[in-house]
Amino acid sequence: MKSKYLSPVLTLSHWPMNIRVLIVCVAGYAVPAASGADYQDGQFPVESNLRIGVAKVDITPTDVAGITVIGHRREVTGVRDPLRAGVLILDDGETKAAIVTLDTIGAWEDMVKLARARIEKETRVPAANIMVAAAHNHSGPGYAENPKWAGELIDKLGTAAKEAAGTMRTVTIGYSEDRIGFGINRRKVIDGRAVVRLNPEGPNDQRVKVLRFDDGKSLTPVAVIMHAVCHPCFFTWGDKGSLPYPKGYPKMSADFPGEAQTFVESVYGQKTSVLFMQGCAADIRPNLPGYPYRCADEADIQWAGRDLGGAVTRAAAFSVTREQLRERSTFYQIRVASETVDLPGKEGPVRSELMAMKVGPFLFLTMPGEPMVEYGFKLEKAIGDRAKPIIVGYSNGNIGYIATADAYQVGGYEPNMSILKPEAEPIILKQLGVLADRVVGDVFASFSKLPKDVAKRETEEKARLEAAKNGKP
Repeated sequence: MKSKYLSPVLTLSHWPMNIRVLIVCVAGYAVPAASGADYQDGQFPVESNLRIGVAKVDITPTDVAGITVIGHRREVTGVRDPLRAGVLILDDGETKAAIVTLDTIGAWEDMVKLARARIEKETRVPAANIMVAAAHNHSGPGYAENPKWAGELIDKLGTAAKEAAGTMRTVTIGYSEDRIGFGINRRKVIDGRAVVRLNPEGPNDQRVKVLRFDDGKSLTPVAVIMHAVCHPCFFTWGDKGSLPYPKGYPKMSADFPGEAQTFVESVYGQKTSVLFMQGCAADIRPNLPGYPYRCADEADIQWAGRDLGGAVTRAAAFSVTREQLRERSTFYQIRVASETVDLPGKEGPVRSELMAMKVGPFLFLTMPGEPMVEYGFKLEKAIGDRAKPIIVGYSNGNIGYIATADAYQVGGYEPNMSILKPEAEPIILKQLGVLADRVVGDVFASFSKLPKDVAKRETEEKARLEAAKNGKP
């Protein structure tokens, strides 16, 4: 028995011709790709306000013979693989910013100041909106120790920045994560004191965060940023049981970040540029057992490079599946905020630059040294679901170890070597939270549009830009 409230089901043939034509047209409009008329496999439409340009440059010293590499100090006699720098220019139509990555041990303050000035000159990106991030490679030269190379480095960064600015194109950003397995915590608490020991039970972050920038013309990204957490010290000192390198690896190298960059770029036929960003890696190192650990050989570096490179290519490939493409933003606002703070130090205040850079939904938070892995976890928890956080160490300065307050209670290498006091941690976390608030834009101390309040905010931003331009802390 049929309900009096339900009409009989009608097939399309029951409808008048003009109505049938309308239904077919509307249905066809809902899924335009179904016709295949203008659909080409391997390409996808890109609608976005974001434009980027990217370039990479070899920054290996011309003559390495006799150079003592920094980190695990040893004299080298040659080059295994090149050190490189990457420059990524971003423009949302109103604000320009840049990210610079280096296969060096640190982002030295003097170098950052000169690099920013040179890049601003070549690209008109404000110096205050330039992030300079180091991989923390332990097999590269020191900046102050090698003045000739230091001068060449600034020139090369300027050249790369100019090249990047000349290749600007419209993109969207894909994001995905994968994992690596070669990192391990190096702190173990025994009898109430922390010692250097490989500790699989200790805190660790094995995630790999991957951003790919696409113009939609092919499945090859214009650029890739990979973010991982581990000391690049595969090639390091040796110990008496570390054949074939009991005295340490004798050549300059970009270590596992360089090996992974090469791997991913080869996957894409050398048609993409890959940049590496280091996370909170102060207490995370390669899992190479020894006394206390051994120097890597070619099998080890291949393991790490392909582990990270494979994770990156998996994540990058997943983020261009059609389901993931639907999730991409079409509007990417760039906002940058930075602050130089006095952190409590063992011998007096330590001037330190902290930065927040937001590109659409992605939030980069930087620290100028070696933060322990817990910093990353704490900052991510505090940010919650407000943005996709990417916590970057070794950026815009080089103050050494940034240990957690808890670490000082049991001592150990990182807090003992740090120039900071334990009271530095809450200041860093609070200030990065304030900077995140300023760039994420979903909370406000004041949203007043009164002329005096607007003028105050504009004056503060002008002062920030001028301070960076003039190289002042």
